[in-house]
Amino acid sequence: MSFTRWLRRLAPLMMCLVLLVSACTSASSKYDQVQDDTTGFGSPAAVDKKAEKGGTFNAFFPDNQSGYNVTPYQEKKGFAEYKLEQDGKTVAMLTISDTTSVPGSAEKYSAATQSIGGFPTVEQGSTATGVLVNDRYQVKVLSRDPSFTKEDRAAWLEKFDLQGLAQLKGAINPGAKPSAALPQSSTAAPARPKDGFKLPRVKLPSVSPSLQPAS
Repeated sequence: MSFTRWLRRLAPLMMCLVLLVSACTSASSKYDQVQDDTTGFGSPAAVDKKAEKGGTFNAFFPDNQSGYNVTPYQEKKGFAEYKLEQDGKTVAMLTISDTTSVPGSAEKYSAATQSIGGFPTVEQGSTATGVLVNDRYQVKVLSRDPSFTKEDRAAWLEKFDLQGLAQLKGAINPGAKPSAALPQSSTAAPARPKDGFKLPRVKLPSVSPSLQPAS
C-alpha cells in the first residue's frame, strides 16, 4: 500500500516534468525553424580573403563637384560606397567593388561593346552603369532619382580615377593598355639601349705642355 501511495504522489511531479520538457522542445523547434527561414536573408556574400580593403578604394572616388556633394556611406572588405547628393537629396550611389568575391560580376563585361576611360562598360538594368577595371575592380553608378539619367551615370564614371585604380597591385592585369574602343592619347617613351650595350671608348691624344722661349 505504501508503494501505491508513493506512486500517486509522484505522478503529478512526473506529469509536470513531461509538460516542461515538451514546452522546451516546442520552443526550441520554433526557434530553429525561424533561424532556418532567415539564414542568409540580407546577409552579405562571403568575401574572398584576397579581396582589397575597402579603404583602399577611397582615393579613387571623385571629389565634390559644383552643385554635388560626394559623401562616404559604406565601407567593408572588398567594397566602398558613396552617396551623390544634390540639394540635400541623394540622386545616385557610387561604388567600387573587388569582383574576386563574386566572379560573375566580371563575366558580364566580356561581351561589352562600349568603354569609358578605356575600360569596358555595360548597362545593368535601367538604373545602373558599370565599368570593369583590369578584369577585377567594378566601378558603378546607380541612379536613385529619375532625373539622374544614363548620360549622367556615364559622366560620373569618367570622374573616377580609373587609371589610378588600374595601378593597384592586386589588379589582374596591372597597367594594362586601355581598350581600343576609346583610343587613348599616349606619348611614346624614348628608346633605351639594350642591356649590356656599351658605348665604344674613344682614346683622346694626350696634350703635352709646350715650352715658350723667354722674351
